[in-house]
Amino acid sequence: MRWIDKAVLAISPERGLARVRARHAAQTLMNYDAASKGRRTYGWKSPGTSADTAALGSRSRLRNLSRDFMRNRALAVRGRDVTSGNVVGTGIRPSVRMEEGREDLASQAMDLIQDHLLTPSIDTYGVSDILGLQTLVMNAVFTDGEILVRRRMRDPRFDPHLKLPFQVQLMEVDHLDESISSHGENDVIEGIEYGPTGKAVAYHLFDQHPGEVGWRRRRKMTSTRVPAEQILHIRRIERPGQMRGIPWLAPVMTTLGEISDYQDAQILKQKIGSLLAFFVKAGTDGATYKGAQLSHLEPGAIVGLEDGQEVTASEPPKVDGYQEFMNQAIRTIAMGLGLSYESFGDLRGVNFSSGKMGRIEMDRFVEIWQRAIIITQFCMGISRWTRDAWRLAQASNRLPPVPRSIDWTAPKRPMIDPAKEIGAAVDEIEAGLTSLQRKQRELGYDPDVIAREREEDGKRGAGQSAPANRNKRPDEDETIEEDDEDGRQ
Repeated sequence: MRWIDKAVLAISPERGLARVRARHAAQTLMNYDAASKGRRTYGWKSPGTSADTAALGSRSRLRNLSRDFMRNRALAVRGRDVTSGNVVGTGIRPSVRMEEGREDLASQAMDLIQDHLLTPSIDTYGVSDILGLQTLVMNAVFTDGEILVRRRMRDPRFDPHLKLPFQVQLMEVDHLDESISSHGENDVIEGIEYGPTGKAVAYHLFDQHPGEVGWRRRRKMTSTRVPAEQILHIRRIERPGQMRGIPWLAPVMTTLGEISDYQDAQILKQKIGSLLAFFVKAGTDGATYKGAQLSHLEPGAIVGLEDGQEVTASEPPKVDGYQEFMNQAIRTIAMGLGLSYESFGDLRGVNFSSGKMGRIEMDRFVEIWQRAIIITQFCMGISRWTRDAWRLAQASNRLPPVPRSIDWTAPKRPMIDPAKEIGAAVDEIEAGLTSLQRKQRELGYDPDVIAREREEDGKRGAGQSAPANRNKRPDEDETIEEDDEDGRQ
């Protein structure tokens, strides 16, 4: 203990004790190199903000930058397409589960699902079915970090073609009115109204996109309070209590920008390196060739030089290490996005084992994103709205009973080696490690649909003889000619 600490303790024991405790806490803290302050950690930022406060004020900037990257950066587009292509693929398909004793009505319920969800009837703009909307949702979550899905109830008198009286409208988060700070006793933060428990109770939305121009922007911008029950707020949640999302490109934006600058510089070097021009000196009589000027030097130019002028050939710069640098840069981007390096298109040196190892890690992330974002937040919300509208429509229309639940099956994951992977799946089922239904869903198939189709196949095949020689085994009397080592019989 230092003498000054002893003196403070003698004069003021409480203050002296606080000094001793603070010094011990600082010494404990300094055991972590990352927590120290010095040259090695200079410039490190470590604010103690909450999940949403960390991006407060910069969320729109990040979102606009991310959209610009999607317009002008090929690697950013590839990352988005790989993510959406693996998470959504051909679409996460719905299937119904009926109440006990009403399983025979499942086909009628599925017909209604087919007519409404699997047609553009579900889309307010009449463009995409529920599978196409899933891709748009995932694209927006990747690019903007979040998206709003609004339920639009419809009057059957004005929309008689709708099997169920509702549609959904995808809305970018720019629709949030961030100028509102309160509604009654509730706080409104960035356009989202929170109740006493901290749960979102309403969204304040502009009637049109703030970025609209031209004839669509003639109306005055006004916002409407929409109850949270009519909104699905889709985003990736990474911290407890997080209510807003951020673009997935945020951790790699700087790298992407620097890579683009590096590529532009390399392209310029290649242009300079390919510059080839011819110079004509003045003759003995002083006459000069009237060709291009030195200021307009370009590949293939023929430049006339005046008497006394000489040109010294330059040595074009070489482009070295470009491939190695780009490979490492793309690996950094892939790791930042949770994707494999091979998914960006470079398959050199990939075999079954290495391809499988790379896919295992990425597939795990894809399963998490499928479940936590698309199925839990979007598809289950659509299921809830569908069943609510179903009950509402039953009063005036003859519809099959409302399903007990609507399940969602992710699409089949592409196999690297189908023969090996299907054989391994069969072994798991036969060993009792998994069920047939679970494995069918993992492969992207609906067990109920497979069972129904196999039953239909059985009925179609009843009374039909098998094709000749199919599965025929040779009789004992038959002789089988075997190939010799040279392939001759």
